[in-house]
Amino acid sequence: MENFDVIILGAGAAGLYAGIEAGRRGRRVLVVDHARAPGEKIRISGGGRCNFTNLSAGDRNLCQTRFVSQNPRFALSALTRHRPEAFIARLDRAGITWHEKTLGQLFCDGKATQIVTMLTDDLRDAGGVLWLGCEIYNMSKDADGFTVETSEGDVRAASVIVATGGKSIPKMGATSIGYKIAEQFGLALEETRPALVPLTLADQELARTAPLAGVSVMARAGVGKTRFDEALLFTHRGLSGPSILQISSYWREGDALVADLAPQTDIAGALKDMRGQAGKVAIHNALSRLLPERLAQYLCEEAQVAGRLADLSNPVIDQLASKVHAWEIRPVGSEGYRTAEVTLGGVSTAELDAKTLEAKRVPGLYFIGEVVDVTGWLGGYNFQWAWASGWAAGQVA
Repeated sequence: MENFDVIILGAGAAGLYAGIEAGRRGRRVLVVDHARAPGEKIRISGGGRCNFTNLSAGDRNLCQTRFVSQNPRFALSALTRHRPEAFIARLDRAGITWHEKTLGQLFCDGKATQIVTMLTDDLRDAGGVLWLGCEIYNMSKDADGFTVETSEGDVRAASVIVATGGKSIPKMGATSIGYKIAEQFGLALEETRPALVPLTLADQELARTAPLAGVSVMARAGVGKTRFDEALLFTHRGLSGPSILQISSYWREGDALVADLAPQTDIAGALKDMRGQAGKVAIHNALSRLLPERLAQYLCEEAQVAGRLADLSNPVIDQLASKVHAWEIRPVGSEGYRTAEVTLGGVSTAELDAKTLEAKRVPGLYFIGEVVDVTGWLGGYNFQWAWASGWAAGQVA
C-alpha cells in the first residue's frame, strides 16, 4: 500500500491547483481521477479558450452578490486571499497570453489546453503524482488517516481533498461521488440542481415561440428582484443566452420570468415618433425597425395589436410597448445536467471551515470547488472559486 501526505480526488481545476499548492509545501501528493485526461472542463470552457477568471471575483462587496449559496459570505475568505491577480500572474509567468472580453471576463488568446498543461507541469514540478483512468471504489478513516481503495490499488494519506466537481455535463464523466463521500462522513448537503443552464418551455408556449428559434436580442431577464442585462436567445426547446443562463441559478419551478426585450429603447416613444413619417406602415413592420422581424411579429400577435401605425391610439401603442418591455413567460424546467455549466448546491458550507475548507467534524477531510454549495455567476467566477478554494486547502492539507 502506497502512502502519501495528501490524496486529492479529482483532477479538474480545483484539484490540480490544490495539488500544486500542497506539493510546493513539500507534501507528498497524489491526484486521482477516473477520467482519461485532466482538466476537461477547462479544455471545453469559453469555446475552447477558457474564461479562466473575472476581474471582479476578488471584490469583497461584489462577491457577496455574485455567488449563490446558503451562506453567500462563505466564499469570501478564499476569494479575497487568492484573488484573480494571483492566477493572472501565473499565466504571465507561463507565457500564456490573455484578453478581456466584456464585464471583466478574461480568456486565453490561444487554446484552453495551455492552462491544463501549465497546471499539470506545475503539479509534476511540485513533486505531485497524477493517476488518470483510475476508479475510486471506497474510502475509510481510522485514527491514522484515510484509506482510498482504487483500481490502481489501495493508498493512504493523512489528508484527503475532495475536488470531484458536480453533476453537470455527465458525458464528460461527472458523477455524484463527492456528495456520497460527504454523506458517508455525516456531512449535510444542500439540494443540488442544474445551474447556468437553458430553460425549457411547455409545448403550448413552444408552439407560439417556435418561429423565433435562433433569434437573439439584448435583454434584461429577471426573476423576482434579480435581473441580468445580457443576450437572450430563443431556441427550439425554450430560452438560452447569457441572461437566461444567469437567471437559471435563481429560477425555480413555477416562477414567472419577466424580460425587457429592448431595455435600451423607449418602444412607445419611438413608435409614436415614427407615426409622422411612416403612418401607413403596418405596426409589425414598424416594430421590426426596432426589433428582429420575427420577434416583432410575435409580440404584435401576443399583444393583439394590428393595423397601420397611424391608426393606432397612444394607449394601444403603450399596450404593445408594455409587452416588449415586460414580456412574461413561465418556463417548465431546464435542459438539465446535460448542458448545465455548473451544479447549484452541494456540500453545506455550514460543515466546512471557510478559511481552510476542512470539514469541521472530520479532521483531514477537505471539500473544494464545485462540490461545495458555492456557485458563481457566468463569466469566470466559478473558475476563480476553483483556484481560490484549491489554493486555500493546499496551504494546510
